[in-house]
Amino acid sequence: MQTQAVIQWPAEAIWEQIVPLLPGFTIEILPEIGSTNTELMRRAKEGKLEPILLVAEKQTAGRGRLGRDWIALTDRVDNALPMLTFSLGMPLSPISWSGLSLAIGVSLASSLDPRIRLKWPNDLWLNERKLAGILIETTVINDQRFAVIGIGINILQAQPFSTSALRTAPAWLHEINTQAQAANTLAQVIAPLISTIQLFETQGFAPFQKTFNALDALHNRTVLIQNNAVSKTGSEQLQGLTQGLAQGVDDAGALIVLTESGRQLVSSSEVSIKPI
Repeated sequence: MQTQAVIQWPAEAIWEQIVPLLPGFTIEILPEIGSTNTELMRRAKEGKLEPILLVAEKQTAGRGRLGRDWIALTDRVDNALPMLTFSLGMPLSPISWSGLSLAIGVSLASSLDPRIRLKWPNDLWLNERKLAGILIETTVINDQRFAVIGIGINILQAQPFSTSALRTAPAWLHEINTQAQAANTLAQVIAPLISTIQLFETQGFAPFQKTFNALDALHNRTVLIQNNAVSKTGSEQLQGLTQGLAQGVDDAGALIVLTESGRQLVSSSEVSIKPI
């Protein structure tokens, strides 16, 4: 029976790097938990609003966008974690919440590799496959807004692994960086991520628009907008499936789609690439 190696997380180094940016910051690493987002939301509702980074070596009840389950890879590969999963919780009062997941995507892609692309509104893609996902939740406690930002990054492929339950086939960071491990990837992304969030808090999405559009996986692609989309061209909810050509995002992070009825700015929806 193979003994599992202890993951050497650079917790102290991360804390020393982050605490000047976030006074009161703590970092906690757990061997297993249901969901890091759920746990931080629970703590926030108990009044624990200090900034915290919660890392889980294994999640058993991870969650994705629109209430979907997050299918986490749990079996170690050669004593290495196949996935990095963590949640960052912090008080946050941005001038606007629009585009926060896009700004976070820009930060992660910029930290990891220039070949990574961004799929509006919350996924990182590598070679048309999903490398990472972002889930943002907020709550208000005593008139203070607390944000929980959950991130999952595929590091290396676990075998055997079936993709039949996935909407998009997975990609792995090892495809472009064979030295990547969960611990060193966390150290690589966390400080730029916090700096990004703080810049977003004061300036909104506009500083990130140009970079997002340069990394946009949907640019000039035909997309289908599902019926839960909300168009910024009016207060009406789009009905049924709307097809159009994706043309990047505006300075608030809304997806620009050219449709038969004209230009639509989609601020909330489920967008899928139409098979050609």
